[in-house]
Formats: sequence, structure tokens, C-alpha cells
Amino acid sequence: MNSKRYPILLESNRCETVVERSRFIATLQPVCSCEEATEFIATIKSEFPDANHNCWAYLVGPPGNSDRIGLSDDGEPHGVAGKPLLTTLQHSGIGDIAIVVSRYFGGTKLGKGGMVKAYTQAAQNALAEASIGEKIDWKQLSFSCDYTLLQQIELLLTHYEAELLDRDFGALVELSLRCPSKQQEALKKALTDLSQGKISFPLDKMQQLTQS
Repeated sequence: MNSKRYPILLESNRCETVVERSRFIATLQPVCSCEEATEFIATIKSEFPDANHNCWAYLVGPPGNSDRIGLSDDGEPHGVAGKPLLTTLQHSGIGDIAIVVSRYFGGTKLGKGGMVKAYTQAAQNALAEASIGEKIDWKQLSFSCDYTLLQQIELLLTHYEAELLDRDFGALVELSLRCPSKQQEALKKALTDLSQGKISFPLDKMQQLTQS
């Protein structure tokens, strides 16, 4: 998988799972950094201060990443919450993601195996209901062209997943657009060929953007 283009959450999501009267409230959040993940975890702990446990895990980067990660059992027996939560995230096929599962004890002990299963199920249930988008490494491109080429250029952009951002009409048409980084060089060549070398890229900012 291209590390610059991968599935991510479009928005936060919450799902409650009940196991033997214990409530497991799983909250998912898209995060772009470890700092964002830490802030999200603190927010959920403040929202559920009376929960018996607020267990969590996060993964920053592409799906399955093991570099920028974190996890916590938050007082549950070692390995029954944080690890299964992280493992579930790593196998979800989603990147830049954090989860907190707030548990309210229902009076029945689940045992270590039961708790691993319950936390895993809580995470899986939340993921099943999540809205998924795509993180793309965008490049911005600006250039001028003759009016006669405008319609052909707009048709060409669709073949390279490019999006037109702005048009400025003067003696020439000045266009600003963005396209996935992996498509940039191919698009520039196609534009040069289409214009028979009349299009150049002096305004190319080579600016990296991200979009979900």
C-alpha cells in the first residue's frame, strides 16, 4: 500500500457493546499525530470520569503501522484491553486512528479471556459502523493556457484524479489545481503534450496538501 494514500476515518464514531451487563463504550477518532491522539484520550476520560476504566490505543500513519503507536489497559489486568484494541486497529486496514473504550462494570467478572474478547468486540463493532474515506498526498499545480485549450484540459484532469481549484480569466486562463502526488509528473507531461509545449509551470508551488 502506498504510505501516502490510505483509508482513514472521515469522522469520530461511537458504539456501545454490552457483555454480561458490563457496558463497553468505544469511541473512535481520526488523528494525525501522537499529540492529537493524547488530546483525544484526555477528552474522553473527561467525558467519562466515572467509568471503571478508559482503555485506549492509537496508530498514527498508514494501516498496520507499528512506529507511532500507543496503548493502555488503564487499570485492567495487563494485556486484556490496550493490546487487543491496538491489534484490532492494526488489522482494520485504516490509518491515523485512535480508540478509547470506556468500561462500566456490570457486576459479573469476565475473566482475562472474556475481557480480551469483549474489548476486541467493542472495537470491531465501532469500526463496522465507521465512515471511511481516503487520505491523499496532494500536490498543487498552477499554470496559464490559451482559452482554446480550456475544455480539453478540464476533460484531461479527470484521468489524473486532479481537481480544479481556481480559474482566473485574463489574456490567458490561469488555472490552479491539485492532484495526487503520484500523478503529478504524468499530468504535467500530458498537459505539455496537449499544448505542444506551450504550457509551462513557472507557478508550480510544489505544495503538499492533505485531504480526507
